[in-house]
Amino acid sequence: MSAAARTLVLDAPAKINLSLEILGKRLDGYHEIRSVVVPVALADRVELTLAGAAIDVAVEAGSGVDLSRIGPPEANLAYRAAKLLQERHGGPAGIRIRIHKRIPIGGGLGGGSANAAAVLTGLNHLAELGLSTAALQTLGGELGSDVPALVHGKAVCMAGRGERVSPILEDAPRPVPGFWLVIANPGVFVPTCHAYRICVCTGGLTGEPDSYNNVISSVRSGDVHGAAAVLFNGLEPGVFSAYPETARLAACLRDAGGLGVLLSGSGASVFALVRDEAHGEDVRRKLGAGVWSVVTRTLPDGVMAAHGPLEP
Repeated sequence: MSAAARTLVLDAPAKINLSLEILGKRLDGYHEIRSVVVPVALADRVELTLAGAAIDVAVEAGSGVDLSRIGPPEANLAYRAAKLLQERHGGPAGIRIRIHKRIPIGGGLGGGSANAAAVLTGLNHLAELGLSTAALQTLGGELGSDVPALVHGKAVCMAGRGERVSPILEDAPRPVPGFWLVIANPGVFVPTCHAYRICVCTGGLTGEPDSYNNVISSVRSGDVHGAAAVLFNGLEPGVFSAYPETARLAACLRDAGGLGVLLSGSGASVFALVRDEAHGEDVRRKLGAGVWSVVTRTLPDGVMAAHGPLEP
């Protein structure tokens, strides 16, 4: 492999759950879920280099990203993904991972899982391991519930505890436009385990009988108004009650003109679907400068893009 081929830079897109239903507790301690997951253009940048004799992870913060909650490198999902490839498939001993964080940490947007997915996909290519997407998804399932969906990289239905992933648009007759949205974060941290623990006390963990299929239909047709009408997150009532900042931010997004507003995953980020980019910018402006927010769009057919090396 040439020296130029020893470094790869990938976008690691965040995700939103347009629907997230909690179906019950599993024997393994996880919750059985059913969810519609779509990647978005908001993404971390992950640089992978085959160098040295160990796994080295460095993380730098983008605008508005707080790194104070990042633990030791060995706990980072990107590190664990590289280690898993080493142990199971003879991945390279020396790997340098550099992550430029743009996705809020602990925001319910799958940032850590996106980094792990980028590492699995990127190292599989760099080290020429020859693993299929299905094999990478299986490995990803050992790292976190969102990783298999983000390895797939497109709009999917996710079931089980996240390990069962089914593409939504594989047989779509034409390219599907994404939805514009505003993502906002109130600056609080919601541990995923706490969100699931409190959800059982709030009820309303599944949507209306047809809501799940209607969300899928809206994604397939690119109908943002249809999707906005059937958004659902079974974790939302509990998180809104325990973390009132999230509920207040959702109310602000509704008041600012969002078509449909929902807690993102386990929180604390909240998103609002909007008609187009201009509408999104108007909603974001009304939130004010004191709130972290971004106008972005979903990537229903999206894949992680490759780039040149990061600037020093």
